[in-house]
Amino acid sequence: MNNTDKNHIWHPYSSVLNPSETIKVERANGVYLHLENGEKLIDGMSSWWSTIHGYNNETINNAISEQIGKMSHVMFGGLTHEPAISLTEKLLDIMDDSFEYVFYSDSGSVSVEIAMKMALQYHSGRNNSKNKFLTLKKGYHGDTFGAMSVCDPETGMHKIFSSFVSENYFISEPKIKFNEPFDKNELNELYEMLEKNHQNIAAIIVEPIVQGAGGMRMYAKEYLHALKEVSLKYDILLIFDEIATGFGRTGKLFAYEHAGVIPDIICIGKALTGGYMTLAATITSKKVALGIEENNNILMHGPTFMANPLACKVAATSIDLLISSKWQNNVQRIEKTLNKELFKCASLSNVKEVRVLGAIGVVELHKNVDLASITKAFLEQGVWVRPFMNLIYIMPPYIITNEELNTLINAIYKVVSNLED
Repeated sequence: MNNTDKNHIWHPYSSVLNPSETIKVERANGVYLHLENGEKLIDGMSSWWSTIHGYNNETINNAISEQIGKMSHVMFGGLTHEPAISLTEKLLDIMDDSFEYVFYSDSGSVSVEIAMKMALQYHSGRNNSKNKFLTLKKGYHGDTFGAMSVCDPETGMHKIFSSFVSENYFISEPKIKFNEPFDKNELNELYEMLEKNHQNIAAIIVEPIVQGAGGMRMYAKEYLHALKEVSLKYDILLIFDEIATGFGRTGKLFAYEHAGVIPDIICIGKALTGGYMTLAATITSKKVALGIEENNNILMHGPTFMANPLACKVAATSIDLLISSKWQNNVQRIEKTLNKELFKCASLSNVKEVRVLGAIGVVELHKNVDLASITKAFLEQGVWVRPFMNLIYIMPPYIITNEELNTLINAIYKVVSNLED
């Protein structure tokens, strides 16, 4: 471990005074992370779910070189540029026609903040006092303060900052799993909450179909239909956080397509640039824009690096690459292999459940794992898998071969088997 790294760099979700071991990566190519010591690892995490095309993609590399020769950045206040225009056209082309306006930001968390601002200003512009949000327990929407206020209040960071973070409304996460028969009794808590509090609620915000970092739960699409129904009934906006699920990860280009339910606002990020650069977007409808700009109001947000030309060029290239590729076939191939091979882990006594959807595979254990020791065990198997709590999951790049995917799955089976000892 490098001394500067150990003594001075603060890594995410870790102690700076008693740091965990870090692995130095020298380069990355395809699905492989090449380490300082000459070893290489198959990356099962897609660098926190973003590198859908793999690393060091020649097409994206060329796009970066081309854009750097023109400009890497220019302020977006009062100026515009072709990469932002091109990216906007591509995003609107692959989304439902009701989406008309794109607001660019630096990261997924910030895109959620902007969505929440949009909802609050939408109601404020219409002289409506609604100023709270309704969301699901076990959800995760980011690390900034607005986003934290709609993360799970017990397992998320909300609890640590409870004296400062705004209080919102939470209901139990959906219990009925994806593609299981839906029981309408699942909706009772939702209906009761809204009956009592709808006059205070500006928007409902959820991760559609898959709850990501809060537990990797995959739930019934009928729940989204119910959310749309009540949002219309009570004049509440519906926000979908598709930062983790967007761009094909669940088997659909966007997770809302599983249900055919269109939100008022959608947040995207992560795979937007193919994992190359930080960029996010909050996309909404004319209805929302009209509400925000009532009485000559404007949306109060403007990041310094908003619509960064280099990031927009990369994102536009990544979208072209995705749409022109056989991404559906690749995701279906990954899903088929996960269903066949990863489910073998279900026979292990320390495994509570195995879940698969699209290019997402999850092994839920009965107990939390020791991160340091299990990471070492995966390294010994030649793979990079980063569990959290009691969840061992993979979200590999779509370009992963069957052989590489089986190496990942076999590593998970072996490591989890050894945990039984």
